[in-house]
Amino acid sequence: MKLLEFQGKELFTEYDIAIPKSYLAKNQSELNQFADKLEFPVVLKSQLTVGGRGKAGAILKCMSKEDLVPKFAELLNKEVNGELPKIILIEEAVDIDKELYLSLFLNRGKRTYSLISSGQGGMDIEYVENKVIQDISISGLTQAIAESIAKNLGLSGVTADSFSNIVIKLAKLVRENEAELAEINPLAILRDGTCLALDAKIIIDDNSIFRHPELRKYIQISELQEQAEKSGFSFVELEGNIAIIGNGAGLVMSTLDIVNDAGGKPGAFLDFGGRATTETIYKALEVISKLSKIKAILVNLFGGIVRTDLVAQAILDAYKDGMISVPIYARISGAESDKAKQMLSNSNAKLYDTVEEAITSLVQYIGRSK
Repeated sequence: MKLLEFQGKELFTEYDIAIPKSYLAKNQSELNQFADKLEFPVVLKSQLTVGGRGKAGAILKCMSKEDLVPKFAELLNKEVNGELPKIILIEEAVDIDKELYLSLFLNRGKRTYSLISSGQGGMDIEYVENKVIQDISISGLTQAIAESIAKNLGLSGVTADSFSNIVIKLAKLVRENEAELAEINPLAILRDGTCLALDAKIIIDDNSIFRHPELRKYIQISELQEQAEKSGFSFVELEGNIAIIGNGAGLVMSTLDIVNDAGGKPGAFLDFGGRATTETIYKALEVISKLSKIKAILVNLFGGIVRTDLVAQAILDAYKDGMISVPIYARISGAESDKAKQMLSNSNAKLYDTVEEAITSLVQYIGRSK
């Protein structure tokens, strides 16, 4: 479950992680209720479940009250990857000296948490080289480790103390809420040396929600997820550029892990279960087609119940209609698989005997296309 920024900041507040002064508004009427209280400049942020809002222009700065209404209206009507904001976060701007990056994520391969920090925050953090990576025991993060991370980033004095305290609090938040990811990007250093969370990205393990009823209020679905549910399949958007399609949650999740281990970056996974038809699979590809970040699609299909020729026909129809243009890398076996392979032999879908072979070729393709 991916929390919206303002929801993540609500959790930050519960753990005494400092955030900017802010307000929320769903419409012009709600905005008018506090517009006179704002101290300008302010920053307007669309609250979306999809990523890429900064590059898409869904974060705007207002220097005066005159800018507020038109820019608020602009964001309410601005789509990012097919999604409109449900609410706008309005934050009073702060005086920043420097930006840092900080995240804690569940490292499934190592069966531990890993902390990544950097002396440089903001967009395109994945390309920053001077990162500090520290594995953290499931039992928790010590003050000594937090102080060591601050030292490795070249922090000292008030800033080192403030940063270390936030690291400790973020680790506690992750552990107590069973989060898969908690990211602050950027973590701002203010003129007085203290640190402030300017953004919040938190992902909670869906399987743990029953142990955390207080988090149920944050459950939401994007327009694409809603479309997927209506069509009878499960869909989750991720941060990468590879869409993974399969039949069965276990198969899809294990495929996602193999893609990660091979150096690929999953951008979405979609499980159409055991009752798929050509129509539902076509609709699944339609959902994927609305994610402009997707560079390739991986299909891992075992046709125990699902007829694989129906999958092949949906793929052919999607290419024929121009709905998708990216290549598909597929491992298809089971019922009618020979027929499915024959149907796709002259298409833009590349077929492999094993999913590992398909993933290797796909990751190599992504690497060449950068």
